[in-house]
Amino acid sequence: MSDVLDSYPLLLRGAWTTLQITLLGAALALVLALVVGLAGTARSAVLRAVNRIYVEFFRGIAALVLMYWFFYALPLLGLRFTPIAAAVLAVGLNYGAYGAEVVRGSINAVPRAQWEAACALNFTAVQRMRRVLLPQATALMLPPFGNLLIELMKATAGVSLVAIADLTFRAKQIQASTGQTAATFAVILVIYFVIAQALQVLVRLAERRSARMLGRGLPPRPATAAAAGPQAVTP
Repeated sequence: MSDVLDSYPLLLRGAWTTLQITLLGAALALVLALVVGLAGTARSAVLRAVNRIYVEFFRGIAALVLMYWFFYALPLLGLRFTPIAAAVLAVGLNYGAYGAEVVRGSINAVPRAQWEAACALNFTAVQRMRRVLLPQATALMLPPFGNLLIELMKATAGVSLVAIADLTFRAKQIQASTGQTAATFAVILVIYFVIAQALQVLVRLAERRSARMLGRGLPPRPATAAAAGPQAVTP
């Protein structure tokens, strides 16, 4: 175990690479999820068709296969990507498809009365979405987005197969040099867990902020006799 712990600079560099790919992939997935998810709620049949094609195609393909395609196959056609770009594209496109369904479902879950009220206020379609529907849908999106973020982070363990020196890649190097398989992978198991918990904390903070913006989740006021009024006072 001591030999593994002495190799912490390698593990830290690998963890930083893993975190970079996670954040870049999550940013790409979020943009795609919002754009394609909103297309799925549009009145236009063309936009809804774009949503279904993207979701069904990229949701049905493994992120690792996409990674191999970007890194090994497309260069044969003249399109070359760096290893990190190939990894970010693969996980972003894959998890963006799952996120698009979260966005579409969350917007559709907003009560129709909210949409009708926005129409009564003579809001345009963009104003209805930006001021009424999307803020309420965001509160519904955040918990499943948190799950997808953790799943995306765990999927980055496969980037070591395209020569990216991430946490798993560094662990294999340390395991080969020290021969301590159990200790090495026990250490990176803990590191992956810590990263996942840190990401989950960020999601929880975003959930609380969203709830405060919507006036939800506030602590109830104490039911004192003065606050409750004269009817609360028993003779």
